[in-house]
Amino acid sequence: MTFQVSHEDGLFYRQTLFDKAKRVVIKVGSAVLTSSSGLNHEVIHSISRQISFLCSTGREVILVSSGAVAAGRKRLGIERTPHEELRVKQALAAMGQGLLMQAYEEAFALQSNQQVAQILLTHADLSQRERYLNVRNTICTLFEFGVVPIINENDTVSVNELRVGDNDTLGGMITNMIGADMYIMLTDVDGLCTSNPAQDSTARPVYTVASIDREVEEMAGSTISALGTGGMQTKIRAAKMVAACGGSSFIGPGRHTNILEELFSGNLVGTFFLPETDIIKNRKHWIGHVLRPSGYLYLDGGACRAIRDHGKSLLPSGVIQVEGRFKVGASVHCCCPDGRIVAAGLVNYSSSDTNKIKGCRSDEIEELLGFRDSDVVIHRDNLVLLDLDQKPDL
Repeated sequence: MTFQVSHEDGLFYRQTLFDKAKRVVIKVGSAVLTSSSGLNHEVIHSISRQISFLCSTGREVILVSSGAVAAGRKRLGIERTPHEELRVKQALAAMGQGLLMQAYEEAFALQSNQQVAQILLTHADLSQRERYLNVRNTICTLFEFGVVPIINENDTVSVNELRVGDNDTLGGMITNMIGADMYIMLTDVDGLCTSNPAQDSTARPVYTVASIDREVEEMAGSTISALGTGGMQTKIRAAKMVAACGGSSFIGPGRHTNILEELFSGNLVGTFFLPETDIIKNRKHWIGHVLRPSGYLYLDGGACRAIRDHGKSLLPSGVIQVEGRFKVGASVHCCCPDGRIVAAGLVNYSSSDTNKIKGCRSDEIEELLGFRDSDVVIHRDNLVLLDLDQKPDL
């Protein structure tokens, strides 16, 4: 299996990257933080103690915490249903967010009075460039004050089109936004396995992943915790997002005693994902992994190869179909003939104008539109390579 590295190399890479990690994002899921009796205060105290220890070593730590909806559900005695309305989830979040922050305030106060601050975000806060940079500045200022930011999605006010969707993805976005070295996802599983251990007795744990390819994505399966919204697939996608910007990631058991201290001490637990060597810049991360697509451009094989293999801009001649309605400057995804999404980019022409010039040469644009703002539909400086097998909803 080419995605794995040897045991000895894996130990070396892991320990080296843990030693060098000075800015860390830790995401803790609902399945770790909650139980049948509501918030698990023992786990919250354990996580708070370990994060405070990391801070005492000179590291800057962000905590991305789930648990608000689950805490509110328990307090109000509301049973979860298969098709729960958004308004119910928002009400539960409104009830539970205060309970969650109170628990963290109390737990961190016992750790040399470590200060914490709450940041609630929607996708709109990250999709608008100015607000995105303001969030980053706020977090960095809290670091200057020695405060641990605790981040959650603002479920109380989010509507579906403004939602990030899950805290695995939110944590990955935050990791790249602030240039963190490492993203740690603590969950209710031990890590990635070669197959589902419950169904395959030959399943083996995967300790170190050199590169997230289709084989790794297929291993993830689609298991979803009863208390959370993200399964292993969302964690793998988040790790891939972080690796593309040069960060490393970890998936492992959040209730394992002293899990963070064990990780930074070199113990071989969970699954570690190495960073990519060919990394993308912060602005391109924002284009490719934060902005949601307003439409899709279906390309011919030659255009796909030009973008993927040669770093070229997208010419109108390579576009064969336009889907969705979008304005100039909007984010779109580019699809190859096999259905894979090869890239995301910011368009130079609206959907109606792109429809008029698709399949044409650049020197025909002015004749067709009456103007020519650019020779290309998407310039390579605004184009980010992706490798996705499914389209997100518009």
